[in-house]
Amino acid sequence: MSTLSALPFSLQTIGLLVASNVFMTMAWYGHLKNLATAPWYLAALVSWGIALAEYLLQVPANRIGFREAGFSVGQLKIMQEVITLSVFVPFAVLYLKEPLKLDYLWAALCMVGAVYFIFRNG
Repeated sequence: MSTLSALPFSLQTIGLLVASNVFMTMAWYGHLKNLATAPWYLAALVSWGIALAEYLLQVPANRIGFREAGFSVGQLKIMQEVITLSVFVPFAVLYLKEPLKLDYLWAALCMVGAVYFIFRNG
């Protein structure tokens, strides 16, 4: 039995979404640092390659979450957005050296509200 299959389906979904978001964030924003002087089409090709890895994690995450864990599509989307923000902020601050702004806190509070409303009725 693999380690992943020993986890509850909800944790499998969350773990795969976190991993996919790491790749997604790198695909969308990593080229701003790594390929800053490269032509845009080269950055796009590299990003597409990274995005393939993201999709190879995101698609099973959503399938497991929907079919096995019983999440609704809305719940999966809000979960993905919260994870995206949770991955993006440290990436922007630590990797891209962007300043940490209070706006990230306000955005996070809005996401807490979104989580509440999408999960409140099951």
